Amino acid sequence: MSSPSLDALKTRLEALFEGRLRALVVDRGEISITVASAELLSVAILLRDDPALRFDTLIDLCGVDYMNFANAAHEGLRFAVVNHLLSVQNNLRLRLKVFATDEDFPVVPSLTGVWPSAGWYEREAFDLYGIVFDGHSDLRRILTDYGFVGHPFRKDFPVSGYVEMRYDPEQQRVIYQPVSIEPRENVPRVVREDGYGVGRN
Repeated sequence: MSSPSLDALKTRLEALFEGRLRALVVDRGEISITVASAELLSVAILLRDDPALRFDTLIDLCGVDYMNFANAAHEGLRFAVVNHLLSVQNNLRLRLKVFATDEDFPVVPSLTGVWPSAGWYEREAFDLYGIVFDGHSDLRRILTDYGFVGHPFRKDFPVSGYVEMRYDPEQQRVIYQPVSIEPRENVPRVVREDGYGVGRN
C-alpha cells in the first residue's frame, strides 16, 4: 500500500521527466528510476533543485554487475550505478539508476558537481567494478592498493585474484607475483544419519 507522499512523488517524477525515464518502479514503499547515461546530469540537477523534490543529499552510491544476475543470464547492459538520494526537507528517498553503455569500458558521468558526497563513493565503485566516472577530479583506487590487478566485485573476477603480494627478504621490499594457489572445485559433502527426519514433526 503506497502513501500519499509516495504517490505525489511518483506523479511529480512522471510529470517532470516525461519521456526521459527508462523505468520507474515502486517497490516496498520506495521508488527507483532509471535514466540514460546522457540524461544523468540534467536529471540529477532537477532532482536537487526542483522545489517539490529537493533531493539535497546523496547518501550512498554503489556499482552493480548484472552478469548472471539472480543466477540467470541477464539481457541488456551489464554495469549500473545506483545512487541513493534523500530529501531532508520533504522526508523522501529515491533511487536513481544509470547503466554504462559499454561493457568493456564502462563510463558514466560523475555526480560530484551535483552532490560532492559522491566523490569517495565513485572512487569505490571505480576500484571494485572498474566503472569510470567522467568528470571526477581524483578517480583512483581507494580500497585495493595501487598495484592491484582487476576489479574484485566483478562477477568474472577469480576468487584467488591474479597476483599475490609478499615480502622478499633478498630484495628487502614487497613484491608482486602470480598467484600460487591452485584453483579447485569444492563440492559440499552432506552426511546424514540413517533415518534422518523420519518420524519427526
